[in-house]
Amino acid sequence: MPRIKFLPSNREIEVKEGTTIIRAALDAGVHINASCGGNGVCGKCKVIIEKGSVEDGITEKLSKEEIEKGYRLACKSIVKEDIEVRIPIESAVDTTIFKLPMTPRKTAAIQQVDLQDFKEKGLFLTPIEKKYLELPPPSHEDNIADVTRMINFLKVKYNEHKMEVDFSVIRKITDVIREKDFKITVTLARSVREGGKTKIINVQPGDTTSRNFAIAIDVGTTTIYGQVLDLNKGEVLAEHGDFNAQISYGEDVISRIIYAEKGNGLEELNQAVLSTINNIIHEIMKMAQVSDDDISTVTIAGNTTMTQLLLKLNPRYIRRSPYVPTCNLFPPIKAKDIGLDLKEHVLALVYPCISSYVGGDIVAGVMGSLMYRAEELTMYIDIGTNAEVVIGNKDWMVCAACSAGPAFEGGGMKFGVRAEKGAIEDFSINPVTLEPMIATIGNAKPIGICGSGIITMVATLFETGVIDSKGRFNRNLKTPRIRENEGVYEYVVAWAHESGIGRDITLQEPDIDNLIRAKGAIYSGCMTLLNEVGLSISDLQKIIIAGGFGNFIDLEKAMTIGLLPEMDTDKIVYVGNGSLMGAKMSALNNQIRRDVVEVTRKMTNFELSETPSYMDKYVASLFLPHTDMNLFPKVSKRLKEKWEMIKKLRQEHGTEELKNK
Repeated sequence: MPRIKFLPSNREIEVKEGTTIIRAALDAGVHINASCGGNGVCGKCKVIIEKGSVEDGITEKLSKEEIEKGYRLACKSIVKEDIEVRIPIESAVDTTIFKLPMTPRKTAAIQQVDLQDFKEKGLFLTPIEKKYLELPPPSHEDNIADVTRMINFLKVKYNEHKMEVDFSVIRKITDVIREKDFKITVTLARSVREGGKTKIINVQPGDTTSRNFAIAIDVGTTTIYGQVLDLNKGEVLAEHGDFNAQISYGEDVISRIIYAEKGNGLEELNQAVLSTINNIIHEIMKMAQVSDDDISTVTIAGNTTMTQLLLKLNPRYIRRSPYVPTCNLFPPIKAKDIGLDLKEHVLALVYPCISSYVGGDIVAGVMGSLMYRAEELTMYIDIGTNAEVVIGNKDWMVCAACSAGPAFEGGGMKFGVRAEKGAIEDFSINPVTLEPMIATIGNAKPIGICGSGIITMVATLFETGVIDSKGRFNRNLKTPRIRENEGVYEYVVAWAHESGIGRDITLQEPDIDNLIRAKGAIYSGCMTLLNEVGLSISDLQKIIIAGGFGNFIDLEKAMTIGLLPEMDTDKIVYVGNGSLMGAKMSALNNQIRRDVVEVTRKMTNFELSETPSYMDKYVASLFLPHTDMNLFPKVSKRLKEKWEMIKKLRQEHGTEELKNK
């Protein structure tokens, strides 16, 4: 059997002859970017064959220079003999991003959300409580069963009624109750239904009432985050994030659904996401110095596809008309039963989904941001690969998902990367010399352009007349930065000797096309929803931006390209990871858990592909910022003034001076 050595990790694995490098990497636990799920269409899974040779692996996604240097596509490279394969920096995952600060500028104000609103209105209900009991030991005169003894004293001391006992408690109470001379702590899980039964889910020896913890999990398509929460104090004790291991099977939900339909695909994807979640759980418990026996509950929020893959539910019909998920509402589940590495008593609460593409992460965001209790008319936008929009207030809500594609996470671009060390996150340009100034995450050598970087880059190039409203470069500008490369026009952002990958980093016209389509999908989705309920942008009183990406969007630049509707920036707020925030709020307050069912009933979903007006609005959005500039009056005025100023500057300097510079 051929042996493969992966560099720089030095991991080795034996594979059957005929195995592709991408499959071998998956089996070896080595990540290689493959946003198309290994179908050969994205060109992201570039590797370098340093020893030995492979069959195939050369496609039009590789330049002649790359082929000469030994680059191949891992998904198309067939192993026939022993080889050494190097994963170049642009094809690997760098998890140091989770510890690096980024540099936000002109971004939305951060909206602080806490539970004070509920406390002030008497709506704060602790979902999990611990009660300490000192029980009299049994005697000949008092020889009732251990469980009955516990229940009776809960009634007497704490006025607890309508209780049921989990079988795991019955199984262990005999030994636990005697370990500390009949001094025990009982964990009670309150019903999410008003007037429902309280469930006794755990019993511990001694007094552990001060150690009552929960875990909140956001299962994202690209990243997964977890928090340990102190249920007594309502505080976050530890937080950690990591890339979802499923990204090795495809970067978007559609490619993962397709993979799940193949052979053992569903099982593989389920195990991949579980491995990431369990690693995060172990890490945050270690950081918070919390024992797994003191974890009482875990709340989970994710989009519909991620939720179904986590619960090992066939996602096949999510992507097929009429787009039907397996389930909208999920009952409380034993965490252990879905594969989480937690004790038997821990209950998992999974946020409900609205539709195939509006999932529990958006419901969690609506709950966590308290939009569902707001008087003002609000638009909630979670910007990502599958951007979701919710419009409404405490009385009604409509929602839709916009298939934006992976452009905001660096996908679909020749030099697009996720937000990681070395990713270009900010950009400006000298309007005369056309020389750039860039800022990267971690102040490292540039390796590519992340989502916030491309928004700023395209907006800046448009503002300075380097590209037109269709995203085409101005061929008349005399600069080596703008060039034609294999029939494609591009702007050189960083020369090879300046970059961290040893090659020129460029922004190409097809990259700009992808961004325009992505922003067009989101903007037209917003406008379609407003139109369907008889409203306009001017009727909105507030916009909430959610998602880790949202805090790094320059609002002015986002409006310049037509990603966000034009409105007063003071009305735009950022709530961060809305999904994780909603999971946290649900873990801390049973009122949120009770409200969520009613909220899902209020949310009317629109399938944009089935909404006649959507396509017209989408086509109209495929320009910078839009075909109808009356929708962007302030942007239009600012652009005209800026273009006039730049035109004068270029005339003053002249072509020859421009060439010399």
